[in-house]
Amino acid sequence: MPADPRPLLLGIERELQALSWWEPVAPPPRALASTQPFCIDTLSFPQWLQFVLLPRLQALLDAGAPLPTRIAVYPMAVESFRSLPEDTRALEDAIALLDEALSGRAVERTS
Repeated sequence: MPADPRPLLLGIERELQALSWWEPVAPPPRALASTQPFCIDTLSFPQWLQFVLLPRLQALLDAGAPLPTRIAVYPMAVESFRSLPEDTRALEDAIALLDEALSGRAVERTS
């Protein structure tokens, strides 16, 4: 794991902004309280990244708590972005880097 994974989180944030997917207002609390993986029933995948994954990892870092080591966000990203017209490769790469850093394993990339 890198000494400080914060740059990886910032990289995901930057790519969301570059795609104009960064939202200025959070979804309602009930949408964030979903019990489904990736809040798939209440949020888009980019919303989940912005309002669930990034804040939770940042909170763990701020608290000095251990970060998850079993993480596989990249496959969901690839599947979620598959039919979109936008070029999402840079965001997918940023997510793959985070998966690799936290899990300690290389991610098999699709492109």
